[in-house]
Amino acid sequence: MPLSRRDIALAEIRELQAAHWPDQVPRTVEYPVDVPGLPEHLRHWAATRPGTTAISFYGRDISYAEYDELSDRFAGWLAERGVAPGDRVGVFLSNCPQFLIAMVGILKAGAVHVPVNPMFRGHELRYELDDAGVTVLLAQDTFADLVESVRADTPLRHVAFTGLADLLTEEPNVPVPFELTAERSDWAEITASARAEARPSDPDALAALNYTGGTTGMPKGCEHTQRHMVYTAATASAAGGSQIGDPEVVSLNFLPVFWIAGEDFGVLKPLVNGQQIVLMTRWDPAAVVALVERHGVTDLVATVDNYVELMDLPEFDGTRLSTLRNALAVSFVLKLTPEVRHRWREAVGSVLREASYGMTETHTADTFTLGFQDDDRDLHADPVFCGLPVPGTDVLIVDDSGEPVPVGTPGEIIVRSPSILTGYYGRLDATAETIRDGWLHTGDVGRLDEWGALHYLARAKEMIKTNGMSVFPSEVEALLRLHPAIESVSVVPRPDRARGQVAVAFVVVRDSATSEELRKWANENMAGYKVPEFVVVDGLPMTATGKVRKGELLDRAAELPAARDHA
Repeated sequence: MPLSRRDIALAEIRELQAAHWPDQVPRTVEYPVDVPGLPEHLRHWAATRPGTTAISFYGRDISYAEYDELSDRFAGWLAERGVAPGDRVGVFLSNCPQFLIAMVGILKAGAVHVPVNPMFRGHELRYELDDAGVTVLLAQDTFADLVESVRADTPLRHVAFTGLADLLTEEPNVPVPFELTAERSDWAEITASARAEARPSDPDALAALNYTGGTTGMPKGCEHTQRHMVYTAATASAAGGSQIGDPEVVSLNFLPVFWIAGEDFGVLKPLVNGQQIVLMTRWDPAAVVALVERHGVTDLVATVDNYVELMDLPEFDGTRLSTLRNALAVSFVLKLTPEVRHRWREAVGSVLREASYGMTETHTADTFTLGFQDDDRDLHADPVFCGLPVPGTDVLIVDDSGEPVPVGTPGEIIVRSPSILTGYYGRLDATAETIRDGWLHTGDVGRLDEWGALHYLARAKEMIKTNGMSVFPSEVEALLRLHPAIESVSVVPRPDRARGQVAVAFVVVRDSATSEELRKWANENMAGYKVPEFVVVDGLPMTATGKVRKGELLDRAAELPAARDHA
């Protein structure tokens, strides 16, 4: 049978990637246990490293033996309430050890973990609980009134509460951003339950519903399995230059763990590796410095803005962060530049690098950038360099018909890996549209370079067509950031009767720069079809996880006058 064009293109791309694969990154991953399940990994580390700290939370250290016991008791508590394999159990908490314990306990019970955004309000909470069919919910004590207000409209039959400080055993020796007494708590009852008997995991059964939104429509539940989770944790470890089980790695995580990236780096990667996670409920630069120094933190994922905040602290001393050797930067508002990287290297000694490309549908962490930092070639190559696919993952760029495009040509990013979602829960049409012949069609626009590395350009819906020319928001944003008066910027399209679409740049400025001044500069520094209209704003709308709310800006752009004087 002759090879398809896609097979031929994939073989060529793999050759490029093999030729440029960095020595620091393992080509394969190995697992400490045979079954790719979280309970099996936790039990393994509880047996082999029982006294090793698994979770540190504002002065409270939880060992792997205690982690295993508490999650067994949570699974036992679920069984006492009639939870059966396949039942949906929601976790409606901010970052705290109880979230991690509950998640593993749910999987030990064979149930389905449904993480719920702690920023939700009534309509959002009601929708997700109902859509997922959540019957049992562990919620934060401060959310009690909200839960009760929607409960009658959901399948909930049992709700338990816990306070963020329930596991703190003494006065914290670092400032905590929450109350030290719970308004109401069932945690003591939960931990008094009998330990559930061990049951083998089914690595391919539905294990989690991770909800993801879009620019339109209600969020969809991405069906993920434990095999997806363990593969993601293993390849994220390889992406950092290590094999599974390195006992020297200590991670700090403040990313919300209900969010897939927070789950990957704050729950899965440390647990599968038998490593320590230093958990925070929210970002606090002074507390981060103190915790990194105290625990010898080696791994951190944060936005570029966060790293700049650290360096801007009064009397900042980079030697206090000298243990950080795997510092990953996520470019949301501020982008990682050679200047930011140089400043960090001079202060701390390690090299900031972009984290990875990914999405909830793939369980994120699909690429790695380690090994491309010499002479800042990753940053000079393109402002949206995402690196090579992690071991076992393939990435191709295709045209509108699904056929591969030549290297360097933009098109839709498609991904094939052991961690792409099984489907969208209850959305057969959306699943069929997104997963075709084993490949996830991401809706993102990107290109592959001569190394076989991925460059992200835009969401397909964000790509702007002006008089038939493609304008990529990320490129325009990168160019505009070169203007010294622009502090942050986000570019979206608006409809235009004459040209199809035009780019609109929402900008936060310094020094009272005007739209006319910015437009004059843009006309002088980029091709005419890329020059956007400018709207000066006090700030960009942000999500709880640090992303710009592009949907809000799209709505605002659509309300602008349909025609402008471009003379």
